[in-house]
Amino acid sequence: MALRKEKLESFKEQLTTRREVLAAELRQATADYIADETTYADTVDQASAESDKSLQMQIKNRDRNILWQIDTALKRIDAGSFGECEQCGESIAEARLKAFLFTTLCIDCKAELESEELRYPGRV
Repeated sequence: MALRKEKLESFKEQLTTRREVLAAELRQATADYIADETTYADTVDQASAESDKSLQMQIKNRDRNILWQIDTALKRIDAGSFGECEQCGESIAEARLKAFLFTTLCIDCKAELESEELRYPGRV
């Protein structure tokens, strides 16, 4: 079951909006990180600040990954393959797409992948 044009346009608009917001947040976080010239007299404060920065960088790396997934989903919309499971080729349920706009797997294939990951950690 292919998605109707109106649904595709709605998904594209949602993805584009989310992309713009996320990209702006990443640009601002990068600028803030570069501009931060705070010095600490206390080594404990310095260590705490470095730990906070490390956590912030991990979050921003996750956001960069989401940005890449959004870009990939937008390319799939343009290519006409959005909403198709890349594992089995079947249609991804609309409810799943609404919940996770940039998913590439139907619920059955995702469940199978997660099951494999549990059975064989580190191999999938």
